[in-house]
Amino acid sequence: MRNAYDEEELGKLYDAQVARRLLSYVRPHRRKIAVALLLTVFISLLVQVSPMLTKLAIDGYIKPAVDGRITQQTAGTGIALIATAYILVLVFNLTLSYFQEIVLNTIGQNAMRDLRKQIFVKLQSIDIAFYDRTPVGRLMTRLTSDVDALNDLFTSGLISTLGDLVLIVGALSVMFYYNWRLALASLVLVPLLAAATAWFRRGTRVSYRKVRLKTARLNEFIQEHLSGIQVVQLFNREEKALAQLGDINREYLRANLDTVFYYGLFYPLVNLIAAGGSAVIIWYGGGQVIQNAITLGTLVAFLQYTERLWQPIQGLSERYNILQAAIVASERIFKLLDMTDGVAAAGAPSAAAARREGRIEFCNVWFAYNDDDWVLKDVSFVVEPGQSLALVGHTGAGKTTITNLLLRFYDVQRGRILVDGVDVRYWDLQVLRENFGVVLQDIFLFSGDVAGNIRLGNRTITDERIRWAAREVDAAGFIERLDDAYAAKVNERGAGFSVGQKQLLSLARALAFDPHVLILDEATSSVDTTTEKIIQRAIDRVKTGRTSIIIAHRLSTIQRVDKIVVLHKGTVREIGLHQELLDQRGLYYKLYRLQYSEQSNDGEVARAQTAQAVL
Repeated sequence: MRNAYDEEELGKLYDAQVARRLLSYVRPHRRKIAVALLLTVFISLLVQVSPMLTKLAIDGYIKPAVDGRITQQTAGTGIALIATAYILVLVFNLTLSYFQEIVLNTIGQNAMRDLRKQIFVKLQSIDIAFYDRTPVGRLMTRLTSDVDALNDLFTSGLISTLGDLVLIVGALSVMFYYNWRLALASLVLVPLLAAATAWFRRGTRVSYRKVRLKTARLNEFIQEHLSGIQVVQLFNREEKALAQLGDINREYLRANLDTVFYYGLFYPLVNLIAAGGSAVIIWYGGGQVIQNAITLGTLVAFLQYTERLWQPIQGLSERYNILQAAIVASERIFKLLDMTDGVAAAGAPSAAAARREGRIEFCNVWFAYNDDDWVLKDVSFVVEPGQSLALVGHTGAGKTTITNLLLRFYDVQRGRILVDGVDVRYWDLQVLRENFGVVLQDIFLFSGDVAGNIRLGNRTITDERIRWAAREVDAAGFIERLDDAYAAKVNERGAGFSVGQKQLLSLARALAFDPHVLILDEATSSVDTTTEKIIQRAIDRVKTGRTSIIIAHRLSTIQRVDKIVVLHKGTVREIGLHQELLDQRGLYYKLYRLQYSEQSNDGEVARAQTAQAVL
């Protein structure tokens, strides 16, 4: 199935559309932008003053002193005053540039903060199916390197571009004022620069896109292998992983070298064209000086103005590089931000969804993760408020899929799922999920402390309630033995805690949130018998007064539930109580016999035969 977030297909947006959207992130900072623009204009105008002072020094003092028209003392005094003015202009320029840099970076950093926040909000709200097909490493690239590429645009791209334009207009205005013929001569090579810039534009657009794509793939590979570092080391895959990284790294290197090729050719070409422009000024302007058509000071000033003309033109080229990188990065960011949520509400939230009873009903539900590869087929069952239901079946029967659909991580293709009589598609997602407490087999603990992992940012859950929940699920004992008890540090993914301790913390978390429906996804499948008994006692307490759905791995844990649903290859095969299903001698009986057959040769044979029959 094609990934809806396929980076190979990016690049179809128009630059103007992307640029307009980027500007929306700096609009909240209009006042700072106005200050930055004003500073930029002042700086650009001050730059035009230096050549004027040079012309005044040469034509007003140096040349007259050489010709004997003024005394050396008079010339020295005048030159000293002009030199002082020159230094003052530079100091004033540097001061304004300092404040300009502060303002620009403040604007850029604030814009990046807002953009990162918007991306993170989107990543938290987007449906789980998106994460099934999108590597986390690529998403990290969106939040880091792609956002950083936009930072250069906001801090030095937009405002500096205006400054370059003011420099160009200012230099040309003064040059045409002094001598329009010489000014035209200085522009004779501009068409050549325009052609070089067009070639550079086309090449860098493609190469920048390749670099961004290869960066995402590199981050994806590194993130995946660091997350699975135990498996890498356990199966001695270090050399193989290094070889794979070498291939990806070479592709990344080639993409960057393609960009370097355009840079390496374009900048020397611009410098060559600029030098050619200066040569034209010296050739044509020198002739004008010999013919007394212009003064020597005018020629020197023209050379300085030509430099000030070509510098911003080259600066615009550099700014275009920044724009290209920003456009490519923003295309990828906006592609993510514009994705529609696959589990958006089917309509306005139903008023009836305010009821919190805990009744659950699956009505002829069909579901497939991929096209028509059905994982659930015509599944129907009912759980009344306060009842406990166990889902039983071999791996791949669809047990976890049922809970994912109930929580609306995915939407069904056919049929309906009702919670308290309302289709889950007409529940507000946040309100719907507030009804559920989930304890998974693979518990995720966040970096922070123990209390924070029970509270999960919900400020209505007090410290007293956290301690009460921990006592109720028998977690208080090991928590209080920690150095800082509930303030004890928790490392990433709960490193340092046993599986059983993580399960107890997860149960305390569920109890603290006081859900109406409890979902237990094979909560005791990865622990020893002693820990299982502790967790089972905790589960029994948490289940009291709540509707509960238990995905069972060990059938001993579900013998006292109110209803058992036996799944096989996505269909409901049997429904009933534990003893009723055993008496039917159907699939549940075979699973039970497989799990509890005697540890003897005959028992081993029986288990093998039963397993074959089940599968």
